[in-house]
This record gives sequence, structure tokens and C-alpha cells, in this order.
Amino acid sequence: MLTAPKVGLGLRREMLNEMKDQVPDEIDFFEVAPENWMKLGGQFQKSFRALTEQYEFYTHGLSLSIGGPKNLDIDFIKDIKTFLDFHQIQVYSEHLSYCSGLGHLYDLMPIPFTQEAVFHVADRVKRVEDIIERPLILENVSFYGAPGAQMTELEFIQAVLAETNCQLLLDVNNIYVNAVNHGYDALAFLQAIPQERIYYLHIAGHFQQTADLIIDTHGADVEDPVWQLLSQCYDYHGVFPTLLERDFNIPKTEVLLREIRKIKQYQKQRMYSSPSILSRSA
Repeated sequence: MLTAPKVGLGLRREMLNEMKDQVPDEIDFFEVAPENWMKLGGQFQKSFRALTEQYEFYTHGLSLSIGGPKNLDIDFIKDIKTFLDFHQIQVYSEHLSYCSGLGHLYDLMPIPFTQEAVFHVADRVKRVEDIIERPLILENVSFYGAPGAQMTELEFIQAVLAETNCQLLLDVNNIYVNAVNHGYDALAFLQAIPQERIYYLHIAGHFQQTADLIIDTHGADVEDPVWQLLSQCYDYHGVFPTLLERDFNIPKTEVLLREIRKIKQYQKQRMYSSPSILSRSA
């Protein structure tokens, strides 16, 4: 089915008062981390509920720890399901990483790129999906080391997607960050991602610490090489819903809208240049 291109924005609490009064026309959907919203009450909850009743929402979790060694937190997963059901949200994504061991690590750690880890993740994905009664979408993450790796990052992602039958939240910025940090070809990596697995995209800013070290911050404007990679992604895979992430150093909405309009421009260029390409619905 041919669908209109969509661009979304990560909703932060500091944006809530403005958005509940008037959502700019350029924003087609929002994304939230459920951990940041599901325990809120009072006016926060009322304002958030008013938005979810009117607009499309995706969720992108922080604490599932799908690749972690510790047992899954079943009560937490049930709370996620309650939140998704209450707000009638169907899209739930998480990082292909882990954030817990003997305790919560407060960071996203790279899963060892091994076949054993592929099977471990696949088993946990199945158990999560059985509880939330929705697909679990996995995101490629930025990482700064690969302890115990027996395959490449690309091989690991491909194996996890095949074993879990999951869809992918393809983070374009993370591809670029990892390509610089680990010395691989970002475009070749992008093109090797199975198109049929892509569900939606993320794009964000980062911090260039040195010539060969980038820190994935989500706290700055999107850089030119990442814009170029997004355009190449549309050219090669077609247009998918795309979300702008901005987690801190959040500027005025008009500044964010400039980046959202730029995403829309890239999407329209792709659609107009190749009208036979079908964009994916979400």
C-alpha cells in the first residue's frame, strides 16, 4: 500500500506543555521512552493522555536489557504492556544491547557478537513478545568495544534478525558513528541490511571527540555525513517513517522543525524521483 512519508519527533517532558497546546503540522508522530512516562500521574498524565488520544505514538524503551545475563524483569515487561494497552500504542522498540548485570548499569552495553548470544537474544525476544502481545522491534546501537566478538556487528545483526524474525529500527546515526569508530564502510553496511526487516528509522546528532572517535549523544544537530547517509538509505531501501532524536541541549521547537522539514524534503525527493517505490506503513 502506498503511504505518505512520515516524520516523527522524540517527545521529552519539557516539550509537553507546548505540544499539548499546539502540535506543529510537520510532526506526523511522536516517540517516547515508556519508562519516562508510565509512572507519571496528575497533570502530566492528563496532558500526555490527551496527546496519545489524538496523535500516533511509537515507544522506544531503555531498560529491557534484551541481551543481558540477568533474568528478564517480568513485572517490568507487564508494566510496559499495561502502558501500551492504555494508550493504544502498537509500536515498541528496544536497543539490541543490555543494561543490567548484577545491577542496572545506566548505559547501553554491547552484546558479545557470538552465535550463543544470538540464541540468547532470540529466546528472550520470544518471551517478551508473548507478554506484550506485540512484535518487539530491535535497534542497532552505537558501541565502543566488542569484547568476545566472533562475528562482525553486521553479521550479528543479520543473525539476530533471522533468528528472532524481528523488524529493525535502523538508526542511521549509529551506523555512521560505528563506521568511524571501528573503521568500516557506512554505506556498505547500510546496503547489507535486509530491506524487508526495516520498520522505521532514527536520525540524531553526535559529538566528534577526535578524528576517529565519535560519541553518540543525541544532543546536537544532525551532521552533514549523517544527512548524506539518510539520503542514501532512502535511495537504496526506499522511504520509511523517520524519527528525529534530541535528548538534551534541546533547542526551540522551530530549530527542531528545520531538521524535520529537511527529513521531509529528502523523503519527497525520493518519492518523486522513484514513484514506483512503495514507502512502508507503520
